[in-house]
Order: sequence, then structure tokens, then C-alpha cells
Amino acid sequence: MLYALGHGQWDIPALRLLLETILPERVEMDGFEVEHDFPEIGRRVMLLNARKVLYEESDTMAILLAFRDVTERRAAERDKDALLARSEELRRQNDVLLQEMKHRVANSLQIIASILLLKARSVNSDETSFHLRDAHQRVMSVAAVQRYLDMTDGVDQIEVGNYLMKLCAGLGSSMISADQPVEIKVSSDDCMIPSSDAVSIGLVVTELVINAIKYAFPNADSHNQITVCYHIVDGLWTLAVTDNGVGRQDAGMPKAGGGLGTNIVAALASSLNAVVVMGDASPGFSVTIRHQPPLSKSPADRT
Repeated sequence: MLYALGHGQWDIPALRLLLETILPERVEMDGFEVEHDFPEIGRRVMLLNARKVLYEESDTMAILLAFRDVTERRAAERDKDALLARSEELRRQNDVLLQEMKHRVANSLQIIASILLLKARSVNSDETSFHLRDAHQRVMSVAAVQRYLDMTDGVDQIEVGNYLMKLCAGLGSSMISADQPVEIKVSSDDCMIPSSDAVSIGLVVTELVINAIKYAFPNADSHNQITVCYHIVDGLWTLAVTDNGVGRQDAGMPKAGGGLGTNIVAALASSLNAVVVMGDASPGFSVTIRHQPPLSKSPADRT
């Protein structure tokens, strides 16, 4: 008898259950797992496969039983499961820390913006007040981009149209007053952009929209409008922010190359491998950011 082999080391309750209770009701049994402390070799995990063997010339029935030692495999699986559980716990902790960091950054930006605005209201110098308010707008623009990127939950690709619409809606609600109406329209192709690019694109749009609101419309008019357009052809995108206001020179905006906003936009465009083109929109003013194809290497560079 099987149970008598090896001084009874196979006399295992689970094995008896298989051979005497389960198998008689079935023709075969696969993957029946038995864990047992064996003499000399210690605790092992055995995988059992069993088949009934019937003979045509006899009513005798035999059982073919195959044992496979899967102790090391099960140990490796447990180690893998433990590693996955640990990795999941670390990921969860990282998510919590990231959310906490985002929350702290958002609060810090709001505090800085509030301090700048309070200082701007309390100083006597008009020039100092202007620069403090300008710095306040810069901080608020960064806060706006961060707020809308937080809504994406850290995904690698962002739908650009929805992103720009939410961003411009937030800018409009915080910058546009009832006595100085300005409509902000967004037009975009259906496409995705990397989240890393979305940061720079969002800052560019925020900077240009804020400048247009501040300078392009000295007179209240229900037809005042800013249009943000994003289009992509063959992998090369174009971003344009256009207003129908009084134009750059008439609005007293900084000349090209001299204003902080112009330099910020140029730096962000450079980080995106894009160029900035400014021009009259008749009426109004337009700033276009054109993505450039990557430069092909010369034969000397390739060698």
C-alpha cells in the first residue's frame, strides 16, 4: 500500500482524502496540493496528479499517481507575492506623499500670492506696487497650471483640448470682472500631449492670456475676445493666442525682447523646441508658438 511506503511517510490525511474519497468519484484529478513534514527532507509541498487505470481483460482498477515537488516554486511565488505587496504599499505611500506635497505646494503658492497682493496694496510707490502685482500674477499662473494638472492624477498623456478649456475657464473666473467683460474661446484638435509638455504649454497660455486681459482691452466692450487655438499636423503643433483688442503698441505692452512676459514665453517655447512669432491680428494682437521638427544630424555628428 502507498501508505506503508517509507515507514508511513505518505500516510497523509489529505492524500487519503484524494485517493479514497475524491478520486473514486472521478476519472482523474490534477493539481491536488499536499503540504507535509517528511522525514529527513523536512516540510515539502507536493503537487499530485492521479488517474484511474482500467484493464479490458480484468475488472481490476489501479491508480496512477504522479508526485511533483513544487516547494521551491511555491516559495518563489510567496516571495513574489510579498514583493508585489511591498511594491504596492510603497506605491500607495508615494501617492499619499505626492498628494500631500501637491497640497502643500498649492497652499504655499496661495500664501505667496496673498502676501504679494497685500504688499502691493500697502506700498506707496506705484512702480513697486506694479511689480508686486505682476509677481502676484506670475505666482497665480503657476498655481493655475498646477491645479489643472493635478486633476489628471499623474497620467503620462493629457487631452489638450479639455486641459486648455479648463485652464482658460479658471483664468477667466479669476481675472475677468463683470465691468470689464472678456470672452475666452478655446479651439483644439483632438490629440494627446505628454504631461511634461503640458506644464510649459499651460504656462505659455496662462502668460499670454493674462497679458491680453491686462493690456488688450482698456475699454469695456461686450465683443472683447481672446482665442486660444492648438492644432497639430504630422506631429508638429501650433499654439496661437489672439485677441481682438487695441493691439500691442496702443495697449502699451512691453516691446519684443524687453518685457518679462516676452522673455518667459520665449524661454518656455525654447524648452518645447518651438519658436515664437508675434504680429498684428487686425484688429488686436497675436502670438503664435510653432513647434519645430528635430534637427537631423550631419554625417560628421553621426560618426
